[in-house]
Amino acid sequence: MIGSYRTSPVWHPFTQHRLDPVLKKIIRTEGAYLIDEDERPVLDAISSWWVITHQHRHPTIIEAIGTALERFDQIIFAEYSHEPAEELAKGLILLAPPGLAHVFFSDSGSTSVEVALKMALGFFHNGGAPRSRIVVMEHSYHGDTIGTMSAGARGIFNAAYEPLLFDVDTLPFPAPGREQDTLDALERFCREGKVAALLIEPLVLGAGGMKMYAPHLLAEFQRITERYGTLLIADEVMTGWGRTGTLFACEQSGVTADILCTSKGITGGALPLAATLCTPEIFDAHLSEDRSRTFFHSSSYTANPIACAAALANLDVWRDEPVVGRIQALAEMHRERLAPFRSDPRFVNVRQQGTIAALDIMAGTKGYLSEVGPKLRTFFRQRDILLRPLGNVIYLMPPYCVTASDLDRAYEAILEAADLIETGAL
Repeated sequence: MIGSYRTSPVWHPFTQHRLDPVLKKIIRTEGAYLIDEDERPVLDAISSWWVITHQHRHPTIIEAIGTALERFDQIIFAEYSHEPAEELAKGLILLAPPGLAHVFFSDSGSTSVEVALKMALGFFHNGGAPRSRIVVMEHSYHGDTIGTMSAGARGIFNAAYEPLLFDVDTLPFPAPGREQDTLDALERFCREGKVAALLIEPLVLGAGGMKMYAPHLLAEFQRITERYGTLLIADEVMTGWGRTGTLFACEQSGVTADILCTSKGITGGALPLAATLCTPEIFDAHLSEDRSRTFFHSSSYTANPIACAAALANLDVWRDEPVVGRIQALAEMHRERLAPFRSDPRFVNVRQQGTIAALDIMAGTKGYLSEVGPKLRTFFRQRDILLRPLGNVIYLMPPYCVTASDLDRAYEAILEAADLIETGAL
């Protein structure tokens, strides 16, 4: 196999160019599909890494981008503000769980979490009682910057960078029957009085294997953190914008985190943008006549007006279109199609949360480096379906416009793959 490094100077993410084939070019996008250079429609069953919510190139969002381009390009956000950002911040506050009052813009999920971590540490530093410990959950993933790698699971993703990473306290994943172990560990860490924040992916741990836990546990996490004055950070980068069945996953637990991170679906997937929302107390801890208490964070493209305009249009889509109904319909389609897999011995841990469906295929080793992962990717690619299994974990997270026949294709391909594995042909 000729690696793609021989034909292109581009270094692609999460790609081993010595092993992976030459990557095909996508020439346009439509609905739930990517159209490749051979004019073959590829079903985007993972929403292009979880960002496309409604559909590719939603007309309302694309029109808003075009209109904004007639007036704006980048504006320094440390010196000026602009209407798209102001209106978007107001809109996000109205949609978010009640109690969040301020919005800090950045440009990716990783940076939104970095911002949240710095907000939490700044809150305690400026209050005169510094805390520096961060508690996270086993198998979690929060991004690929140094801070977010430190907060995520340690393994092949970050082994080379271990000398740069800071230590965190880790909770065991609340597997069924082991939930109390997780709660006891959180209470033990918080009781020491050194924990600044619990950083959590609400309800679903994404890159860690689409691991899911019950909403009532998130409420228990908040109860414990509140008791000990620890901040709760909800990383809703993946779980937000309807993925788990509600606009934000925290809604299912009746929880308002002290800090909420959002990205990916904030623009419907059209442009990169992120936001970190916080309570008045977090903001006020940085409000002072003493300039040393300023929140020192920014990026060159903070609150890009074009991206903010796309996000504002996304809010219009949520307001004006039956998005919730589409999400409910998609969730029901998943439920119907997952049913036969639950009794198929070739699959285990068949699970669903809203529009996210996942199942583990019994094939060889487990984990991200399972040898079945690349084989499955190749198999699905040959059938013009974009699925990127996490090792032996196959998951689907399509745009909300996906049809029943689209999903049938994806689920039939999964069954076909299992047949081939069983006979040794894959």
